[in-house]
Parts: sequence; structure tokens; C-alpha cells
Amino acid sequence: MKLRALAVAMIACMQVTPVFAQVSPANKAVSDAEDAAALLRASIGELAEAVTADDQVVALTEVIRGYETGLAALRDGLRQASAREAELRTRFDAQRETLGQVLGAMTALQQSPESTMLLHPAGALANARSAMLLSGVTPGLRAEAEALQGDLDEIATVRELQSNAAGMLGSGLASVQEARRLLSSAVTDRSSMPVRYAEDPEELSALREAAQSLNDFAIGIAKMEKDIGAPMDDFEGAKGGLRLPVIGTVLRPYNEPDAAGVKRPGWVIATAPAALVQTPWPATIRYRGPFLDYGNVMIVEPARGYLMIFAGLSQVFGEVGDVLKSGDPVGLMGGAEAPAQEFGPQFVADAARGNQAGRSESLYLELRQGNETLDPAEWFVLNPFVDPQQD
Repeated sequence: MKLRALAVAMIACMQVTPVFAQVSPANKAVSDAEDAAALLRASIGELAEAVTADDQVVALTEVIRGYETGLAALRDGLRQASAREAELRTRFDAQRETLGQVLGAMTALQQSPESTMLLHPAGALANARSAMLLSGVTPGLRAEAEALQGDLDEIATVRELQSNAAGMLGSGLASVQEARRLLSSAVTDRSSMPVRYAEDPEELSALREAAQSLNDFAIGIAKMEKDIGAPMDDFEGAKGGLRLPVIGTVLRPYNEPDAAGVKRPGWVIATAPAALVQTPWPATIRYRGPFLDYGNVMIVEPARGYLMIFAGLSQVFGEVGDVLKSGDPVGLMGGAEAPAQEFGPQFVADAARGNQAGRSESLYLELRQGNETLDPAEWFVLNPFVDPQQD
């Protein structure tokens, strides 16, 4: 590669050995992705060791979450590494001409200093002064060459990360697909799920048929007299520290209009196909099932007077009245993965560009207190793989 050859030549001319003490962003991306792959392998091992139905639900959830975390880490690493590569190449192109000229002068001085001195039109004295100037800039140029060599090594690491993407997480794809298939039956088979109250299908069905909007439906559920007991935990104390229920990208924040000018009092989160949705807090299921054009909807009550709504799911788990622990699965998003292309060139290209081609599904998240909606930004923490929309 021409860039690498130039850096090597510059360092050779100055007779120094570069030392790279810092971990590059590209190396960090590789390390993070490998750590995520190790997490996935460990969770698959836990699945194999599961004995009871409850243990299997936990193990399956960890398998799916571990895989999705690894995939998101790899996608994010590729995006950052690609951006870094573009930055380095732009900087190098801006300095190419200057570096080439100085390199030529230094190479000439090193190979034949005596004859070079005689070539200066102003004589040996002027040429000696030129040599002194070159000697003065050599330390700075040497540092630049070392930095350039490190940059080029970093670019090579990016290429290696891209070519090895399939090997990092692809081996877990079949396992996670099987885990998704098993999760639904495992949740159904749970024998120790606590229940706060019995389901009232007639009241819920009537309320669903009468409601003209998700807001009306949520208000109606909040008014239903159900004894859920004392608050399960200090939900209000968790404000500002809740984990997002799914790995994805926040496409539209609270009350931000979409392309049609429609505002929603919640978050629209872009997710990958078949993404796992988990409850971020212990909660009682108040409703689960289809509603209007939202697809499947899950409404849970994390504390008296509060409701949390997840809409747009393909599958929902559990029954009305079930009490969920924090991190329990509430459902899966729709869409289908394409195994043959999962880690192919398109995945790498999409991740490098930072677009959302791999996140084709949309989860709607709404948080309510009484009849009022709350801005999720005040309650949830954006983790490294659940970010605001990037341009």
C-alpha cells in the first residue's frame, strides 16, 4: 500500500523504531467486539446447563441479549473505525505533497550527502544551511512519521475487523435464532410466575373496542380498579437510571413530529429484526395483545399510578396479572433476519456508513403517570448501543 510504504520509508530514513504505547480506537473496537462474542459463548453455555423452566427463561434471555449486544458492539465499532479511517486518509491527503517533498530531500541527503551539497546553485555553504534546516525539522518529521505509521496500522486493523466480522459473532446466529423460538414456550411453561390478580378479559375487551386511541386505552386501563398491592420497589427513585428495553436507535424523541407532522408522546426506537424487548423495572402486566394499528401492545404497571407502554411488537410474553422482574422478556420485534447476509459485505458497508439499514423495526415506548405522559429522556439512560438519531 502506497501510504504504508511512504510511512515506512520516512521512518527508515530517520533510522528510528516507532513505539505505539496507546490503544487505537480501531483496536478498542476489535477488543469490545471480541468481549461481546465471549459473553455470547458464555451465555450459550448457561443455556445448555439450564434445568428448570425458570432457569431456561433467564438463560435464553441472556443468550439473545448477549448476541444483540455483541452485534451492536460490532456495528458501532465498524462505524467508529470507518470514521477514523476517513479522518486519517483526509489528513494524509492534505499533507501528501509536503511529506513527499521532505522525504525526497531527506532520502537524497542520506544516500549521497557529499554530491548533494555540490548541487546547490549557491554553493556548499548554502547547501550546508539547507541541511541544517532539514536537521532542525527532523524531530518533528520523525514524530509525524511515527504517528502516520500508527495511523496506517490502525487502518489495517479496521480492514481486519471487517474481514473477520463473520468469525466474531456469526457462529452464534443459529443459536440465537433457536433461543428466540424457545423463549415463547419457556415463558409459557413458567410455573412460579407470581400473579397479582386474575385477568378480566370482558372488561379489557370492551375497553379495547371502545378506545379510539392509545391514549384513551391507557387512561381506561389506569382507571380499572385492580389491587396490585404496595409498590414493588422505589420506581420514582429510579428516575434517570432506567435501562432502555431494547437495543436500537431513538429515531424520534418525545413529542417530535414525524414526516407527516404527527406527534407522539413517547419515543420511537429503531431496532433490528426479532430484537428482544425487556422490562426495565419490576412490573405487573396490565394488558398484552393487539391494539388498532400498533401491532401487539404490552402495558405494564411498574408502581401504583404509573404505566409503561411497549407497542409494535410481533410477539408478547406473559399473561395479564403476571408480575415481571426487571430484565424479564416482554416480547420480540417482528421482521426476519437474512442469515446469508447477516455478516456479509452489506452489513459491513451499512455499519461503516452509520445508517440504520440493519434496524428495520420500530418500537414505540411511552411512560405515563395518571392521565399524563412523561418524557422518557428524564427516566432512561442511553447506553452505548441505544443512541439518538445520527445524521
